[in-house]
Amino acid sequence: MKMAKHLKSVALAGAVALALPAAAQQVTLMTGPQGGSWVPLGGALKNMWEKAVPGLEIQATPGAGIANVRGVDEGKAHLGFANSSTTVDGLAGRKPYPKAVTKVCQVANLYPQYFQVAALADSGINSYADLKGKSLVTQPKGNTAEVLTETILKLNGLSYQALGKANFQASYTDAVAMMKDGHAHVMTLGTTAPASAVMDLASARDMRLIPVDDKTMAALKKENAGYNKLVIKAGTYPKQDKDVPVIGYSTHIVAACDLPEDVVYKMTRAMAQNVDTMAAVVKPIAGLTPKDMAIDIGVPFHKGAAKFYKEVGAL
Repeated sequence: MKMAKHLKSVALAGAVALALPAAAQQVTLMTGPQGGSWVPLGGALKNMWEKAVPGLEIQATPGAGIANVRGVDEGKAHLGFANSSTTVDGLAGRKPYPKAVTKVCQVANLYPQYFQVAALADSGINSYADLKGKSLVTQPKGNTAEVLTETILKLNGLSYQALGKANFQASYTDAVAMMKDGHAHVMTLGTTAPASAVMDLASARDMRLIPVDDKTMAALKKENAGYNKLVIKAGTYPKQDKDVPVIGYSTHIVAACDLPEDVVYKMTRAMAQNVDTMAAVVKPIAGLTPKDMAIDIGVPFHKGAAKFYKEVGAL
């Protein structure tokens, strides 16, 4: 009888331990390259989430869209920033993913991302077709902007081999340094507009944004419905005197599907209640509603996020 009581108390203690958050429950968040908007936004989310979930400790690490989705799927991270278009590619098992991702769930859409092709004003580049023979700098292979860069080259009958040189830099800051020194004629990146890296370039060199043409946009959208056309308004950057149409997609937060439901529920609620805090870091987040956060982009919702959206009538 005593043994039965002892076993019962041990089982109860185990159940209580599982129900309560660990004294220091560590969760890894993959952000983005230095000089982009995901690093400071990751810092704001870390503070917000640690207040919302007692005992939670967020460890923010650098990353990039595709690497973050793979990191979460492969169990190297619990959370990550991602891009709608390339997360959809991951679920479908399209390149550059080695296989379909199956353990990644949607938490929240945050804001639009702009694929920006910034060329030195004296480079002679006015369209994607003009990239032939020029020196280009983008992100490391497999990152969202790099994949898109290779795709737009292909859609215009070009490749990296058709360029003067293709450079791959992990940080936007290093890419801008190459542009300032004249070691690259054009840089590509996917981030907010205005982007601090492009502002930095524009403060030192005359530059122009290269618009997406209708033919490239139509071909791209046929390949992946996650892309859409956005406009960077005139005056966004110094000496930008007209609107520039560009390729767009959405930044969203993904989580490991097995991250505890209650933790993700509280994280999602915290974001919805602190939109102004996030918008202070990334302006386009201003006005974000639970309904916006819950727009279906073709990625299955995490149970915790879905619970919150249903509670507030957004799903």
